[in-house]
Amino acid sequence: MSFIVNQNDRLTVHVEDLTHDGSGVAKVEGYPLFIPGALPGEDVEVQVGKTLKNYGFARLLDVKKPSPDRITPPCHVFWECGGCQLQHLSYEAQLIQKQKQVRDVIDRIAKLPDVPVHPVKGMEDPWRYRNKSQIPFAERDGKVVSGFYKSKTHHIVDTDVCIIQSAEADELMSTLKHKMHEIGLDAYNEKTHRGMLRHLIVRKGKATGEIMVVLVTLKKKFPQKEAVVELIKSVVPEVTSIMQNVNGEKTNVIFGNETICLYGKSFIIDTIGDIQFEISARSFYQVNPAQTEVLYKQALDYAQLTGGEMVIDAYCGIGTISLFLAQKAKEVYGVEIVPQAIEDAKRNAELNGITNAYFESGAAEDVIPRWYAEGKRFDVLVVDPPRKGCDEKLLQTILKYKPKRVVYVSCNPGTLARDLRILEDGGYQTKEVQPVDMFPQSSHVECVALLTLKE
Repeated sequence: MSFIVNQNDRLTVHVEDLTHDGSGVAKVEGYPLFIPGALPGEDVEVQVGKTLKNYGFARLLDVKKPSPDRITPPCHVFWECGGCQLQHLSYEAQLIQKQKQVRDVIDRIAKLPDVPVHPVKGMEDPWRYRNKSQIPFAERDGKVVSGFYKSKTHHIVDTDVCIIQSAEADELMSTLKHKMHEIGLDAYNEKTHRGMLRHLIVRKGKATGEIMVVLVTLKKKFPQKEAVVELIKSVVPEVTSIMQNVNGEKTNVIFGNETICLYGKSFIIDTIGDIQFEISARSFYQVNPAQTEVLYKQALDYAQLTGGEMVIDAYCGIGTISLFLAQKAKEVYGVEIVPQAIEDAKRNAELNGITNAYFESGAAEDVIPRWYAEGKRFDVLVVDPPRKGCDEKLLQTILKYKPKRVVYVSCNPGTLARDLRILEDGGYQTKEVQPVDMFPQSSHVECVALLTLKE
């Protein structure tokens, strides 16, 4: 490389692209610099930070020529907080960038330039959409702070407001923080492993309005318990469930193993479409219910069910997609490695009077062959894996048993593209990909892809 970029160099560069985590990308004689806060099309002044062999990082100093899509972030802690990455980009432009991100990996990793990647399905109102907030508390200089972590750190950015979470979560976060010392409650200190309150979790049923509050505490017994319950009820009178979760470990993991009901019932109900779900303190449930309905309707559309199909839902969780599919399928078989999630799925089927959905705990790559050995034959397989994508053994299981259609729901376009390539090489054809914006203001995008068996 003829040009060498050095640490602390000040440069004016042209931003060409965005990374998957929302940083601008500029190239200095072919050497990529990643610049948080910079947007495509901008000329910016930067200071070079860390430099590696093939790329480096730089700090944005000044925007010389701003993008027409740059806006003033409405959140006052946006530049510090790691919760959102794209509030400085207009929402219309966010959707265009997310479609481009998916298109790029489908071309580059899946090597499928002819497969349609449709425009992203976005929200009419991309604010206050989160139905779940997980808020850490800490003591700093003798006062309680709460908010969200600064990007790539465990430093809490103190705030009373987050405009992508519910107003009730804001009220509880702010009131609890300012009244804690008054009622004799202290916040957890990671370094000393002391202090009672670790996290506040607020869950709200978007359709039902039911609210659950979870206090994650260091110890089971704390004398301020009743005072905290009364405080929560005074701030949010419509609260239907107050839970305590005990986590006595030195860990970054939020939840401990023991959960106790302090007030009301131990779950809340929410609905997606016509299906009701019982959500407990630790249930996995999509955080944007409005867009979850869009996502699942897309999966249902791609499944092309006429009432006679046998369907597998791998990675079924608490049965959210399974129960959607069961409305149109002959039978749905869900498999999930987390036993508690399977118990939730069975209960949710019962709650909705759905009798054609069956759930089993275990690894999909072990359970599915057994179903085939029992004589079951499946027409459609739906997968909704974690960010790391499908397990290699599951992909080989799909290729061995060859269901006619595979509907792939993905929260990571990169691993989706990798897995599409494997399925294509094994005899499937990717028909189309539909991105859905589940997390406005962030750099994340979810997708649904349809694959059919080649003739």
